[in-house]
Parts: sequence; structure tokens; C-alpha cells
Amino acid sequence: MRPADGQALTMTACSRNSLFCQQFLQLLEDANPDGEIWIVTDNLSSHNSLSTRTWLEDHPRIHHAFIPVGACWLNLQEGWWRIFRKAALAGRSFANPDDIAQATTLATNQLNSRASPWIWGRTAPPTRSLRRRYVYTV
Repeated sequence: MRPADGQALTMTACSRNSLFCQQFLQLLEDANPDGEIWIVTDNLSSHNSLSTRTWLEDHPRIHHAFIPVGACWLNLQEGWWRIFRKAALAGRSFANPDDIAQATTLATNQLNSRASPWIWGRTAPPTRSLRRRYVYTV
């Protein structure tokens, strides 16, 4: 998910191993041909495996940043993932992996069609006008 414009890129995989992680990173690099790419991830072992680190050395445009353990709320991806799960997966059952891939593609396209820049945090609460203060003298 690119916070600047809210566009997301998804990929379905049968496993969360280093091979699929590297395939996804290649997909990200192909989708973003210019400039540096910063990847913010959690501490899943495939994100920091030797083969992934070796792959990243061959792709200097991609920089990896890890969020601290127990601080998933720092990752903007978590908010997008919540919206995506509700749009694509909630209340549905799938007969095979192709159905999951189709639902993923459809939901990603729908979310990208109405994407807007992501801002970390909440909007400021509305200001309340001060109530009149009365002074009573006895």
C-alpha cells in the first residue's frame, strides 16, 4: 500500500515463505519503476531470512524497515488490511485457491478505484465552543 495515493498491490500465495516474499517484492519493484521503495514489515522470519536479505542486496532501490515487536499499530498496512478483509473475505467461504485469488483481485481493484492518501493517526476531534460562564455575586 502506497500511503501517498492509497493504491495497493496484492498477491495471493499458498505459503508465507521467503520465496513468495521475494516474488512479492519483485512485483512491488515492477509496479514502482522509479525512485526508492521503502518496505515496512513485521518480524516474520521470511521478511528477514538470509535469502531475502541476499535478494535485497541485489535490489538497492528497496529499503526494509521493521516495526518493533508488539507495535503493529505503527504499520499503516494494518489499517488497510482490516478494510481489505472486510471487503474481500468477511462472511465468505471459498471452494479453492482460485476463488480466493479472484476475491482478492476484485476487492483490491474496488479499493484502488476509490483510494485516497493515507494519513497516520486520527483526525482531531471537533472543537467545542465554550459554554457561557456565569459569575454570581452574593
